[in-house]
Amino acid sequence: MQQFTELVKLVSGFLWDYLLLFLLCGTGIYFTLRLKFVQVRKFGVGLKMLFGGFNLRGEAADQKGMSSFQALTTAIAAQVGTGNITGCAMALASGGPGAIFWMWVSAFFGMATIYSEAVLAQKFRTVKDGQITGGPIYYIRGFFRGRFGKVLSVFFSIALILSLGLMGNMVQSNSIGSAFHNAFGVPPLAVGVVVTVIAGFIFLGGVKRLASVTEKLVPVMAILYILGCLIILGINHDMVLTALQQIFVLAFKPQAMAGGVLGVTIKEAMRYGVARGLFSNEAGMGSTPHAHALAKVKKPEDQGIVAMMGVFIDTFIVLTLTALVILTSGMLSTGETGTTLAQMAFNQAFGSFGNIFVACCMLFFAFSTIIGWYFFGEVNVRALFGKKAIPVYSLLVLVFVMIGSSLQVDLVWSLSDLFNGLMVLPNLIGLLALSGLVARITKGIKDPKDDIRYPDDPEVQKLMQNTDEICCLDDAEVQGPMRKTAD
Repeated sequence: MQQFTELVKLVSGFLWDYLLLFLLCGTGIYFTLRLKFVQVRKFGVGLKMLFGGFNLRGEAADQKGMSSFQALTTAIAAQVGTGNITGCAMALASGGPGAIFWMWVSAFFGMATIYSEAVLAQKFRTVKDGQITGGPIYYIRGFFRGRFGKVLSVFFSIALILSLGLMGNMVQSNSIGSAFHNAFGVPPLAVGVVVTVIAGFIFLGGVKRLASVTEKLVPVMAILYILGCLIILGINHDMVLTALQQIFVLAFKPQAMAGGVLGVTIKEAMRYGVARGLFSNEAGMGSTPHAHALAKVKKPEDQGIVAMMGVFIDTFIVLTLTALVILTSGMLSTGETGTTLAQMAFNQAFGSFGNIFVACCMLFFAFSTIIGWYFFGEVNVRALFGKKAIPVYSLLVLVFVMIGSSLQVDLVWSLSDLFNGLMVLPNLIGLLALSGLVARITKGIKDPKDDIRYPDDPEVQKLMQNTDEICCLDDAEVQGPMRKTAD
C-alpha cells in the first residue's frame, strides 16, 4: 500500500507541479489576451455586481436556478477551503515568501479562465429532470459530438465525482476533525458525526437549501476570518511593509532570504506559488461552472464577470491575508509547515486562542467546501446516471465524510489531488475548443450557429430556436433527437 501511495504521489506531483502548471497558466494567458484583459476591463463592473447582489436573505432558489449572488457564494464555498490556510502555509514553507507573488500572477490570469468557464456554463446549461443544470460535461458534450465528446465528458464527470464528491470531502472532514481535536481535545469521530448530520440536512434540502446556506455562510465566514487577520496585522503592523517587500523581492531573488526557507530558487518559488494558487482558486478545474450555470442573469457574460470576483476574493484577499499573518509573525523561520505553521502564526498574536480561531475557521472553510463539492458531484451523477442515483451518491458522501474525520488519509489526499488534476485536462480541452465562442459572446457578436448546439437535426434546431433561456436541452422530450445527433 505504501508503494502505491508513493506512486500516486509521484504522478500527482508531476501533474500539478509541471504539466498543469503550464497548461493552466497558459490557458489563462491565452484567454487574457484573446479577451483583451477582461479581468481588468470589467473589474469595476464585477465589484458593482458583487455588492449590488449582496443579500443574506435572497430569493429562494428553485428549478429555474438561483440568483447570481447565490451562484457566486456556492462557487466561493468550494474555492475558499483548507487550501487558503494549509495550502498557503505549505507554499510559503516550500517556496518562500516569493511564492505569494506567483500566486497572484496565476490568479490574475485565472480570472480570465474562470470568466470563460462561467460564460460557457451559462451558454450550454440545460434542463435535466425538470430543473436547470450545467457544467463542463454539457459544454464538452455540446461541442464535441459523437464518441469523442461522450468519452471526454464522462471521463471528466467520473474524475470530479471521485476527487471532489467522495475523496475530497473525506479529507475536508479530516481537516475539521484534526483542528477540533487539537484545539478542544474532542474526538475526531464525534466531530465527524456532527458534521455528517448537518451536511445530510443540507443535502436533503436540495439546491434551494444549499443556496440559502451558502449565501449566509460564505459572507459570515469570510468576514470573520478577514477581521481576525486584520487584527493580527494591526498588532504586527510594523512588519507588514517588510512582509510585502519580501514577497516582491524574493519572487525574483529567493536566495536573498536570511533564515527560514534556504536553497529556494526562482523556479521553486514559481512552482509552489502557481500550483498552490491554482489549486486554491480552482480556475480552470471545471468545478465552479456547475454553480455559475444556475445563475439567473440576462447574459452569459454577466455571470462570467461575477465569477472573476470569486478568484479575487479567494486569492487576493483571503489567501493573501493568511500569507501576511504568517510572514509578520516571524514563524516561517521555525521550519514548520501546513496547518501547524498557520496555528503558530495565529498563536503568536492571539495566544492559546489562536488554535481555537484556526479550528473555527477550518470548520467554516472545510464545511462550506463539503457542501459545494457535494453539489458539483451531484450535477455529474445526475447527468451520468439520472436522479435515481442521487440518494445513493448522497449516502456515500455522508459515509465518506464521517469516516474521513478520524482516519489517516494520506492515500486519499493523494488520490484526490490526482483526480483533481485529471479532471482539469478534459475541461481545458473544452475551454480552448470553445474559445472563439467565448470571444464572440464577450464582444457581443451574434452568430446564428452559436445558438444551435446540435445543427445536424432539424427537430433539435427548432427546439433550440424556440428556447430563450436554455441553450442546450436535455429533457426527455428531446433526448431522442439529441442521441441521434450525438451518434
